[in-house]
Amino acid sequence: QVQLVESGGGLVQAGGSLKLSCTASGTISSVKNMAWYRQAPGKQRELVATVTSGGTMDYSDSVKGRFTISRENAKNTIYLQMNSLQPEDTAVYICNADVRPPWALQGYVHWGQGTQVTVSS
Repeated sequence: QVQLVESGGGLVQAGGSLKLSCTASGTISSVKNMAWYRQAPGKQRELVATVTSGGTMDYSDSVKGRFTISRENAKNTIYLQMNSLQPEDTAVYICNADVRPPWALQGYVHWGQGTQVTVSS
């Protein structure tokens, strides 16, 4: 059983910053790609940023230059440093990870429950 637990969400004024974290725990052999998604009310889930086990990062155009994803492999943890937040960044931010259990040759995608980020104008 694998769990992804996010933390760090909250309410912030426009222009402010927040740092999210997500930790994968449970029966894990390795974690490949990890990512942050977000979903605003009435909108589809959107990919925000990804990071590979080797540290290669990628971002959606909407957050490039403002958000930074990072990773601590030893802790199976990723972070999302969010700066210059705007009201349109308001969403539930959800962690995603490709996790391989010890008995498998392939990984399986797991999702966290999400953490709410609200940016006031």
